[in-house]
Amino acid sequence: MTDRRTELAGNLAKVEERIAAACAAAGRAREEVTLIVVTKTYPADDVRILSGLGVRQVAENRDQDAAPKHAECADLPLEWHFVGQLQTNKVRSVVGYADIVQSVDRARLVTALSKEAVRAGREVGCLIQVALDADASGRGERGGIAPDGIGELADLIAASPGLRLDGLMTVAPLSGEYAGRERAAFERLVDLSTDLRRTHPAATMVSAGMSADLEEAVAAGATHVRVGSAVLGVRARLG
Repeated sequence: MTDRRTELAGNLAKVEERIAAACAAAGRAREEVTLIVVTKTYPADDVRILSGLGVRQVAENRDQDAAPKHAECADLPLEWHFVGQLQTNKVRSVVGYADIVQSVDRARLVTALSKEAVRAGREVGCLIQVALDADASGRGERGGIAPDGIGELADLIAASPGLRLDGLMTVAPLSGEYAGRERAAFERLVDLSTDLRRTHPAATMVSAGMSADLEEAVAAGATHVRVGSAVLGVRARLG
């Protein structure tokens, strides 16, 4: 455990240095960017170590891994983000632990989240996942909604009991006009966030960037970066 703590502490320090350098290069204060450590595929023991190292935001993308992990770590002062594509039959479980769902991309999901949040007596933050590679169906390869669908979905979230509209999220597209152009993709997301805040001024979160492209996200104006392997390394999957 001591060796693992040393490894995670070293990796975390390197990521913090990268974020600080990216903020300095962009003329931004370090406090403007929040690190979310993506702990998917890693055990609860790692989450506990990270909490001891000062991490306060963690993310998961599979309910079957996240629910038991959260239960093991319920005593820790953490904010839990759900970042994976979410099926409605998993909503009740996810609402039990997720403080913020970053992958909200359709009205049916909003309705289900609202119902379960009210039932659980919780307020759940929602980020609209934006698909910058959306096809004619209005959906992206890895989920998300086309930019022209943001306004209607935002209004629905804001009007739904138990839910709070916090902002936007995207994943750098693997195809389409933004493929290989992470900085441009993230700048587009920031522009969409500016548009959204005209009608929903409290929706200030812009979640973009991962281990390989966090610098581009910070340069573009992201408020949150989601970093997994650069902190946790490469380990075998759970289960």
